[in-house]
Amino acid sequence: VQLQASGGGLVQAGGSLRLSCAVSARRISAYAVAWFRQAPGEGRTFVAGMHRSGGTTYSNSVKGRFTISRDSAKNTGYLQMNSLRPEDTAVYYCAADTSVILSNLASQAAYSYWGRGTLVTVFS
Repeated sequence: VQLQASGGGLVQAGGSLRLSCAVSARRISAYAVAWFRQAPGEGRTFVAGMHRSGGTTYSNSVKGRFTISRDSAKNTGYLQMNSLRPEDTAVYYCAADTSVILSNLASQAAYSYWGRGTLVTVFS
């Protein structure tokens, strides 16, 4: 399974971006899909995740501003990011796996498949 993340860019604080994660699998709905990010000089952290069932979870830092979704027809996951802040600046990675349980969506170790990152830079 291959994942291709895209949609990063340079945006002013308060603006929006939508990241995409194209999944080369038969059915994206068979996978949990999540987004993680790594800010400069920091470790990779959880942002948002969607279980196979459609259940979602978010980190506290993005709750209410970011929305994770998927389009089964396009086999693509999305991360809509609104009200962006300079502290959202990071490389964003998508990850997927079939066996992630709902309570474990935020665990990096739960995911076998990772895409290359896409850089999001938010300036004030």
